[in-house]
Amino acid sequence: MQSPSRLGIYALLFAMPLFFVSNLIIGRAVTHAVEPGTLAFWRWLLASLMLLPFAARGFVAQFPRFKAISKELFWLGVLGMVICGAGVYLSLRHTTASNAALIYTSSSIVIVVLEALFFRERLSATRFLGALVGFAGVAVIILHGELGRLLTWQFSIGDVGIAICAAAWAVYSLILKREKLRALPTLPLFFAITLAGTITVAPFMLFELVTYGAFPHGQQQWIAIFAMALFPSVIAFSLYQILVKYAGPSLTGMSLYLLPVYGVALAVLTLGEQLYAYHAIGLALVLGGIVLATEPFTKRPKKSAG
Repeated sequence: MQSPSRLGIYALLFAMPLFFVSNLIIGRAVTHAVEPGTLAFWRWLLASLMLLPFAARGFVAQFPRFKAISKELFWLGVLGMVICGAGVYLSLRHTTASNAALIYTSSSIVIVVLEALFFRERLSATRFLGALVGFAGVAVIILHGELGRLLTWQFSIGDVGIAICAAAWAVYSLILKREKLRALPTLPLFFAITLAGTITVAPFMLFELVTYGAFPHGQQQWIAIFAMALFPSVIAFSLYQILVKYAGPSLTGMSLYLLPVYGVALAVLTLGEQLYAYHAIGLALVLGGIVLATEPFTKRPKKSAG
């Protein structure tokens, strides 16, 4: 692939989070029309088929190595496509896309905390403070800015569900950091994960089919599913990999700070959702927490003279 221009790189940095967050917007729009397991299954099946022509050769060539990590692929499918797929769509039936975008973004803070707990990564005072601030922002959103909800346990089940999905995505991301997965070619690995996800979410789709007779029907539902397979799946992931290569992981990671901003804006513009003061407070706390917890502006050590 020809290296994009500087202007092109910055355009992609602004566009990539928009593709990622479209999953929550489209999911919220159609989740009451299509059962969550069915929605997740068809999204990832179509994504697998889109990737097949580009990943098949590498997947076949590396098949023994993929077979050796079948356990990891299974858990990636459960975490990424069952919990963070069907689980997200089920939760979106009981919360807004605005709340979901703000809460889900906290997964990057959960990653920092889990790395400190289980992998003995250094948790500096700044990162610890960032985690506290970010989680405070999530609490503000879940409580809708009303402390009384904590005393009476009046939580939105949808908000709690999205928080669980955010934690699952953090675990998913940590599994991907394992050396034997990072050593595999990126596109065939993503194809293998989408294939594993399609298989692991299939039982939920079959249950919905037998129990409710659930099956996507009508042009609008299939267009929505196709859009979810293309934009937040194939295109978003591909852009992420391109940007990591040409813009670097730090700058690419920083562009993800736009996720909650895009999510809230799109929810208001396309779904007619309303914004409240607790959204603004939660957004400020979550973004501030992410910036502190991930420490993107750490100073480089000075070179010694001579």
